[in-house]
Amino acid sequence: MSAGFFHFIIEQGATFKHTLTLKDSANSLINLTGFSAEMDLRRNQDDSSEVLTLTVANNRLTMGGGAGTIVLEISASDTSSMSVGDGVYDITLTDSNAKVDRILEGTFSVRGSVSR
Repeated sequence: MSAGFFHFIIEQGATFKHTLTLKDSANSLINLTGFSAEMDLRRNQDDSSEVLTLTVANNRLTMGGGAGTIVLEISASDTSSMSVGDGVYDITLTDSNAKVDRILEGTFSVRGSVSR
């Protein structure tokens, strides 16, 4: 299965929240019980450091088990410290047998805040 592509808009100084729902080729929900996931945001693909990493351990990802969902969430304080501009990301999903699949990739834009 090849990764899907999506562009995220992250508003500087606001909470970012997006829910992904994973389904198989028969349009049935994928049970994510026992899975882990990670999302790395970088300014470009070759950067050695991340702008931000989302995992269950740092409370920026929530796995939905039988609901087939992954909730991505970045706090307003974290988005406040992100620089305005564009970047790239991918999301990997790891099952209980350590099989890793890249499920989504794409670009993101951090839009600056006007309100002070």
